[in-house]
Amino acid sequence: MRHAERRPRVLLLTSSPLDGAEGCDVRLATDVLDVLPDVDFVWFSQWPGRRQPSPTRGRAVRILSRDGVPHVPERAQSALAGAVFARRVDLVHAFLTIGRTFPAFSWLRPLLLGRRPVVHTVPGAMDARYLTHTRPLGTTVALSESMARRLRAADFGDVRVVPPMICLDAWPYLPRPEGFPVVLFAGHHDPHGGAELAIDAAAEAVGAGARFRLVLAMRGRPGQDHAALDEALRERAGAAGLTDFEVRGYVEDMQALLASVQVLLFPPPVLGGKADVPLTVLQALASGRPAILSDLPQFADFGHAVLRAPAGDARRTGQQLAWLLAQPRSWDVLAERGRAVVEEHFGPEPFAARYAALYQELLT
Repeated sequence: MRHAERRPRVLLLTSSPLDGAEGCDVRLATDVLDVLPDVDFVWFSQWPGRRQPSPTRGRAVRILSRDGVPHVPERAQSALAGAVFARRVDLVHAFLTIGRTFPAFSWLRPLLLGRRPVVHTVPGAMDARYLTHTRPLGTTVALSESMARRLRAADFGDVRVVPPMICLDAWPYLPRPEGFPVVLFAGHHDPHGGAELAIDAAAEAVGAGARFRLVLAMRGRPGQDHAALDEALRERAGAAGLTDFEVRGYVEDMQALLASVQVLLFPPPVLGGKADVPLTVLQALASGRPAILSDLPQFADFGHAVLRAPAGDARRTGQQLAWLLAQPRSWDVLAERGRAVVEEHFGPEPFAARYAALYQELLT
């Protein structure tokens, strides 16, 4: 590596603090920090106070934030702080979703980030149209082969694939819960985010004779009226004929919730602002909870470890849910396959090895 007399310094460029509100970009950046102990990281910290535990090493750069959520002021501070500290490190590692403001940021990259090498991990893309107006920041990392193909087609040049990681010790394989079945949807209040389709699919499953409780664990975006959106989902569930359901807000202890769940239902017709490989799906599979997903290209990497239904097809999704709840042996097979695919493709070791090799390549 270059700078052999000292450890390399890397700026983790995120749009919100690492100890603020948890999102995919923050989770990915924190995982990189955790698995590469031979790197000195610079990262953004929420001030005053914090919503999440702070990383225990590296240099924290304070960002003024009331709630740790990436509102416009937090994004502006991150960009300005990034412009300052990019000149003081050996490499910049950005974790930024390609959204509405990203094309402008990408064109300002030389001014903001200078001449340092840049790795850009792309959690997801809000809309494919933004790709055509974006310049690559440097070496680009996609979470899935599907996203890598889209980025290469949009002239992003050097695109690597590093799937996200999950700590297997923190998410042990759990036995099938006893008692009345619980089906979980976990996602955001996004247009076409999947919550409405999950309700419609649950209604189809109930109509086919299945009996279960549907739990919707919802997270809002900045500026949304969370209470009104939750109430709209309750009204939709009631209108669909569901009588046993619950709409929750953000879940602090997802591990405890998954311990009570039999099936994860995640059928969004598009991913939008969600990560290419949603963390909730990995957590469910690691815990031995079969998942029913929409048949999006990004989910092809899960192979036969999950069930997939045509995107937007509530009837087919509901049929698969009813079938799975009535087939305990198939449930067991999918639970074991899910854990196995997470261990093989989404463990910390391959994640750390790929990023360590990429850092060494760019710093040599």
